[in-house]
Amino acid sequence: MNVAGTPPATREAALFAVQVGAGWHMARPGGLERVFLELTRRLPALGIGTQGLVVGNAQVAQQSAGAVRAFAPEGASMLTRLRAVRRTARAALAEHPGALLVSHFAPYGLGLLGLPAHRFVVHFHGPWSAESRAEGHGALSFAMRRTLERAVYRRADACVVLSRAFSALLQREFGVRADRIHVIPGGVSTERFASLPDRAAARAALGWPADRPIVLAVRRLVRRTGVDRLVEAMPALRARVPNVLVLIAGEGPETAALDARIRAHGVGDAVRLLGRLPEEQLPLAYRAATLTVVPTVALEGFGLIVPESLAAGTPVMVTPVGGLPETVEDLSPAMILQDATPGAIATGLAEALTGARQLPDAAACAAFACERYDWSVVARQVATLYTSLA
Repeated sequence: MNVAGTPPATREAALFAVQVGAGWHMARPGGLERVFLELTRRLPALGIGTQGLVVGNAQVAQQSAGAVRAFAPEGASMLTRLRAVRRTARAALAEHPGALLVSHFAPYGLGLLGLPAHRFVVHFHGPWSAESRAEGHGALSFAMRRTLERAVYRRADACVVLSRAFSALLQREFGVRADRIHVIPGGVSTERFASLPDRAAARAALGWPADRPIVLAVRRLVRRTGVDRLVEAMPALRARVPNVLVLIAGEGPETAALDARIRAHGVGDAVRLLGRLPEEQLPLAYRAATLTVVPTVALEGFGLIVPESLAAGTPVMVTPVGGLPETVEDLSPAMILQDATPGAIATGLAEALTGARQLPDAAACAAFACERYDWSVVARQVATLYTSLA
């Protein structure tokens, strides 16, 4: 088995898809990269051959056994990347006449417009322009990115979104017709969580305390993910649950500011910044936590932490932002916080930790993740859509 676990492209498949991602997951892990990887892995078994294209180096082809290859290096300019992705995708389409052309990242999608594909499909993982504005980019940058996105999304024969919230956003912000939008959630490899140890053993393996309720947040440390609100909630949460421990796993530009907030509130004994956890430790971390929290304040289309935590048997509290409520509402509405303010976060977590708010047990969480979000289920939905387009 190759490192990525990705099968070679299936030349004899009845249908072929040239998939253009952003970066390679082993160099730049993220939700978009995970979706791209899993579809490249799983679609061939469902009768759809794939050739993946990403930004990266020669190791991409080695690690994927040729199923994914790099069209440009990480350090290349955007213009160089656009020319390269167009040239590489054109060659792949020439090799596979009648293939679908699939874009997972709007900027590279711009380089694909007008190529002779059977259908052009866009997987919408989030509004690139709005995310950049939320992270401090100026008005001109926002306007240019928004124009680029609109050109790509409106030219697509089909747009795949992660939630009803993102479907509404595509219609409202980019003028995409509702009949071109298809809601398919993100997925999780539930087999990674099938044989985890119990919570006590997981904590022992990670060196986490055995006698404290632990709340885990796995988030990129930027403002829109609400990690600052979680820290602001700590004085009120600790007042109601004195021995609580909140662990925040992730990296990002807000790290120093969060550390300063923790010290300013005097909650250093109750909040720890763990940095980015290695991918192989994440299932164990989810299992070790009493519960997880997704305190997002804006632009959350799905939230991969939700099905991952559920697959580990650990309930999740989410803010009523974007697509987050959709991920848990059919399991338990009690997992949805009242709003995204520090007060609501503190109240919801305290109620869950003290038993005043009843959350689903481990078995119910794991079963829901398997039935709704396992990649075998999600990939089949994608394959059905691709087949209908062809």
